[in-house]
Amino acid sequence: MPTPLSQASIRLDNQVAIVTGGTRGIGLGIATLLLEAGCEVVVCGRTAPQTLPSGGGREALYMECDVRRHDAVNALVDAVGERFGRIDILVNNAGGSPEAEAATASPRFSEAIVALNLMAPIHLSQAVSRWMFRQDGGGSIVNIGSVSGTRPSPGTAVYGAAKAGLIGLTRNLAQEWGPQIRVNAIIVGLVDTESEALPYGSAAGRDAIAASLPARRMGHPTDIANAVLYLSSPMASYVSGATLEVDGGGERPIFLDLVERFGKS
Repeated sequence: MPTPLSQASIRLDNQVAIVTGGTRGIGLGIATLLLEAGCEVVVCGRTAPQTLPSGGGREALYMECDVRRHDAVNALVDAVGERFGRIDILVNNAGGSPEAEAATASPRFSEAIVALNLMAPIHLSQAVSRWMFRQDGGGSIVNIGSVSGTRPSPGTAVYGAAKAGLIGLTRNLAQEWGPQIRVNAIIVGLVDTESEALPYGSAAGRDAIAASLPARRMGHPTDIANAVLYLSSPMASYVSGATLEVDGGGERPIFLDLVERFGKS
């Protein structure tokens, strides 16, 4: 299995980044790589982690914030801006959803999923834009999407709808806020993290999924972090409103299995 890059090959020295949900899983990988690239990194959440992301000889700064609350988001962003004097990068990574049947999901459940996966990125993007518009160099926003927003997501229909909305938000903000602010999205495929172990089942199940992908392996948080690093860097200065698929080549279309099972007509 190829080993994902573990050290930043692109430098973003002295830039300031906010990574929501940056204390575990994909967010931890993103925060760590941005630190290694020279960024000052702020991670946020509702509960302080036991350990913070570290890299490049520095540690991320943790600030408590429930990103579903717009007042808390505004307070977080202003605190970061006032502490460092600027905000260069926002990574809207916090998200997720437990499984729930669409027919029986409660209004409260559905609203909470939309609040976390779509409204939080809206409020955060609005808040950081006020800093990015008035500083030299503008800024970069990277929204962490999901394949659930680009294909059916039975069992997590509201989550899939929110992630689809996030793609639309990305394209619209890129049009409204360019050239000062670039806005892009990463469509994340099947990534093996500690928080994703249950949906993929047993080790044998994960191996079978990995074997079905063109890359012949599951994704790693660093794969997503590398994409964030590129989109946040000057190398992507002409990239905005884009959706970058980081999915190992994509899921195998089921019709191919049916053709193999039943034969060609």
